[in-house]
Amino acid sequence: QVQLAESGGGSVQAGESLRLSCGYTGYTSSWYCMGWFRQVPGKEREGIANIDRDGKITYADSVKGRFTISKDKINNILSLEMNALKPEDTATYYCAARRCSAVTFDYWGQGTQVTVSS
Repeated sequence: QVQLAESGGGSVQAGESLRLSCGYTGYTSSWYCMGWFRQVPGKEREGIANIDRDGKITYADSVKGRFTISKDKINNILSLEMNALKPEDTATYYCAARRCSAVTFDYWGQGTQVTVSS
């Protein structure tokens, strides 16, 4: 059974940093592509960072240069380092996983709230 659980959210001031972590169990991480998403109430969920099984990384333009995704295969942790945070980064953040052969992400964490005040 695939399970993901985020942690590390919180409230910060603009310009500060946060690190989100996502512990995952129940599958071999090398088979899966993983990503971070965020959602604001009333808006569509936004994919912000992805890492495939070969380590190829992509970012949304909204976070490029400020956020860094990484995967610790030994401890089964997916991380998102967020720097230079802006009020518009306020959202619920989710980690997700899918078999790289699949189109959609099938496995999701419960989400963690990030609030950035100006």
